Amino acid sequence: MNFNLFDLFWIFLIISSLQPALQRRQIATRRIQALRDFERQRRSRIILLIHRQESISLLGIPLSRYITIEDSEQVLRAIRLTPPDVPIDLILHTPGGLVLATEQIARALIRHPAKVTVFVPHYAMSGGTMLALAADEIVMDANAVLGPVDPQLGNFPAASIIKVVEDKPIAEVDDETLIMADISRKAIQQVQRFVRTLLKDATPVPKISPEHIEPIIDALTTGRVTHDYPITVEEATELGLPVTVGLPKAIYNLMELYPQPQGGRPSVQYIPMPYQPRPALPEPKGRPIEGT
Repeated sequence: MNFNLFDLFWIFLIISSLQPALQRRQIATRRIQALRDFERQRRSRIILLIHRQESISLLGIPLSRYITIEDSEQVLRAIRLTPPDVPIDLILHTPGGLVLATEQIARALIRHPAKVTVFVPHYAMSGGTMLALAADEIVMDANAVLGPVDPQLGNFPAASIIKVVEDKPIAEVDDETLIMADISRKAIQQVQRFVRTLLKDATPVPKISPEHIEPIIDALTTGRVTHDYPITVEEATELGLPVTVGLPKAIYNLMELYPQPQGGRPSVQYIPMPYQPRPALPEPKGRPIEGT
């Protein structure tokens, strides 16, 4: 069989078109295998909720991901498929998302009879923190963070809208701001009531000391800090949240299978291997430079 240059070009084109699909299939297989291995190790149901910034095909436009109704449908289905005596391990990497979807997932988690553990390898902000509050144990990397769960109305914190109305004479406040302030008060009350429900959860055992519940609610829901304020492991422990430091290595391995899509030059690069301790280089002992 004779091949000319044109035939080789078509073969190259076909292989190039098939390569992305084969790579996606390979990484999907690796993900399933990693999940099965971790489930056998933990004897639990593993659920991943990972939101990365994606890029739309061809155009390369960044698209931020967050907790959606579709996410809640999938997580609720996974919880329904889990027997009552099987623990649930939820791996969270998310900036938050829709309140309705978040509350649906959180309620399903506290209704599960067996232990629920949330793993936070990097961050779980806003709605992600709400899901962490539904867990019986929060396992975090030493550098991972949570965040406040105070309501946001559009681009403004509900607590700040209320403060405007309280600080200004009522005659100087327009009707729209007054309406927004009324909605803000209701939103804060609703969030506080729901967070209180999560913290008082006693299935299978109580997770928060009663004296810590109201201070936690006040710290997370009243807008004392900005909505993107990072709550560190130390601060979360001081508040009284059931935090454990130190993630299994399998969690980091799983996260590597859900990489941030790259376009062109990577923004972070390093040699992906641990280094052994090395002796320090000797200090130079040359002749001093004049004038120093």
